[in-house]
Amino acid sequence: MAQADPVAPAKPGVTVPDADLKKAAAENFKTFKSSADRSVRTSGGKATAQSEAANPSLAVDLAAWNVSAHSLELDTTVTSEPNRYVDAVINWGDGTTSNETAYGSTTMTTAHNYAELGTYTITVTATDRADGTTVTNTVEILTAGSDFTPHSPTRLLDTRSGIGGAKAKIKPYTTARVQIAGNGSIPAGVTSVVLNLTVTNTTSGGHVTAFPSGTARPITSNVNFVAGQTVPNLAVVTVGQDGYVELYNGGWESIDLIADVTGYFAKAAASGYTPISPIRFADTREGLGTAKGQVAGQSSFGLQIGNSRGLPAGITAVALNVTVTNPREAGHLTAYPSGQAAPSASNVNFSAGQTIANSVIVPVGPDGKINIRNGAWAGTDVIVDVVGYYSEASEGAYLRLNPKRVFDTRDPAGSVYGPVWGRSYIWVDFASEWPNDIGYVLNTTATNTAGPGFVAVAPDPNYRWQYDNGSETWPAAPTSSTLNFTAGKTVPNLVQASTGNTGIVDFWNQSDDDIDMIVDMFGYYDKN
Repeated sequence: MAQADPVAPAKPGVTVPDADLKKAAAENFKTFKSSADRSVRTSGGKATAQSEAANPSLAVDLAAWNVSAHSLELDTTVTSEPNRYVDAVINWGDGTTSNETAYGSTTMTTAHNYAELGTYTITVTATDRADGTTVTNTVEILTAGSDFTPHSPTRLLDTRSGIGGAKAKIKPYTTARVQIAGNGSIPAGVTSVVLNLTVTNTTSGGHVTAFPSGTARPITSNVNFVAGQTVPNLAVVTVGQDGYVELYNGGWESIDLIADVTGYFAKAAASGYTPISPIRFADTREGLGTAKGQVAGQSSFGLQIGNSRGLPAGITAVALNVTVTNPREAGHLTAYPSGQAAPSASNVNFSAGQTIANSVIVPVGPDGKINIRNGAWAGTDVIVDVVGYYSEASEGAYLRLNPKRVFDTRDPAGSVYGPVWGRSYIWVDFASEWPNDIGYVLNTTATNTAGPGFVAVAPDPNYRWQYDNGSETWPAAPTSSTLNFTAGKTVPNLVQASTGNTGIVDFWNQSDDDIDMIVDMFGYYDKN
């Protein structure tokens, strides 16, 4: 039943415990060691045979470990004779230093934040004040976060034609392996990849799960489909140690599957991420951002992204939510950077009369523009919302997770149980205690839908303490859709959600009817 009073429905909430988050992110964090026996000893200007012998045990042991995307902590363990002052200079390898002082044998812990991701050599020089004798030790470290490199939209897998594998449908309950690292211009050592996955030629319902090769398949899903449907969804997938990802067909019948790459993440300085509250950049129904009127079949329109609507110049890629509505016939949309020919890859597939949205990450041309092409033969309206952007100046580095279910309203043992009421929302506290976590990569699914509507995801203006004491206010309902649905459909879509100013994200049911909602998390952006 529709809810007439917008204040009446309960406002259930979910907390994502930091301990759970860090556990899921554990594969990003490493420990780097250099034992004391690797210390190199030299005599200082004040050293004599007698004084040097007075501290024969002087040595330094180093152990460093990642604590966030850019930061680490270093344990400097000084072994020394008692009652001796030892001054330690830490050269972090990025042009900065820190100073510590030990008295006798002790361990000193020092934190450091690297402005750029990458590999660095830390050098610690410990000097005995009495005689000037020094010991030096080094340890090589690698920051935990990953930056993004845009990639021209390229097809890596198409089971219909044999690109990237056999020319054959994927059988039920089996996987297709797709090479990522070392494939074309994608280098070895990538940590995650951005793929647009499209399922087609389906004869029954099911789902596709993308996961790193060599690992257990998670319970999460990336694409849901029904018989006769062609449906895409964006996925940010961790790459296995062997450079592959696996795509599992969880349906009862064989399917064709297409995978198009638009970028990848690696542990080297490239483009960071800046999330924003969704901004509508184009709406052909109103003439916003482009000419008013449907985009004609087999035609494109350009859209200025960089240095526009408050976004800076120098953007290398943009995160979008692209919606098709009022299409006159079946077809697809393709987003691609300006200055290039339209690729064969697709981002949104649609049928006549359908309203459907899909997340898109697309490189931006040198002039700050992208193009949107209508691959159908007849016209359609197009809506483009920007949810974030990548640039060399952006601070957010990506930390991949073992896929984690945030909530499932169908699960009686879950954090929230029961359908999301019409025109209501669920709030999720991702980062109220962790302000350096600025955005999350999520897959949001609507199911058990009784009528048409859409799901919207947006930052919450309330703080956690307001929810705790009941003083929260009802947020303004967002108008930008994350995914659109009709009665009886199960529809997923990837969303890169900004945590805004409070660390809380809202998941809205913008429908007059109740729906069930599932949210899975695949990674997060950390600016520290």
